Amino acid sequence: MSELTELYKEIQVCQKCILSQGRNHTVPGEGPEDAHIMFIGEGPGFHEDRQGRPFVGAAGNYLNELLGRIGLKREDVYITNIVKCRPPGNRAPQPEEIQACRPYLDKQIDLIRPRLVVTLGRFSMQRYFPNASISRIHGQPKRVGSVIYYPMFHPAAALHQPRWRPLVEEDILKIPDLLAKLEEIKEKEPEPPQAQQLSLF
Repeated sequence: MSELTELYKEIQVCQKCILSQGRNHTVPGEGPEDAHIMFIGEGPGFHEDRQGRPFVGAAGNYLNELLGRIGLKREDVYITNIVKCRPPGNRAPQPEEIQACRPYLDKQIDLIRPRLVVTLGRFSMQRYFPNASISRIHGQPKRVGSVIYYPMFHPAAALHQPRWRPLVEEDILKIPDLLAKLEEIKEKEPEPPQAQQLSLF
């Protein structure tokens, strides 16, 4: 059994916050254990809670479509959320709920070691871009060590507010260049700086 599978079992019995009381299933995440790209959303919705899988509703279908535009399939990337249980009524996750789940997300990142972490929506963005506004920083990558953090609007936002859709689609198209740029940087800099904005475009 892999460490990631063991972590999933731990999440399945988690009682660390109030979200555990109303769930049908936990939604730890899914994807290759050596994925180069990790997408981090907000929290499970109705369909995710029923199936125990992330991004399987309308937003998930749209994410699949976006991945196809850059030659990727859902199975090529790792997908998770900052909280692993559905907030009631799909409300926003509360700070104490995000904090309770934080060790699980930290462990997932440590085990998978993605090269690119794509934050979907403002709640996952705040983990890496505190006090920032997603409408201002979306599509602007930041490198910390050997990982690029890349903020995007949540796919659900694009579905609910059509004005964001062109921005989401523009930002997803930058991902192949981001990965190529990171590969260049790794070749040139054996010891990358701790944190810096990554200028690509």
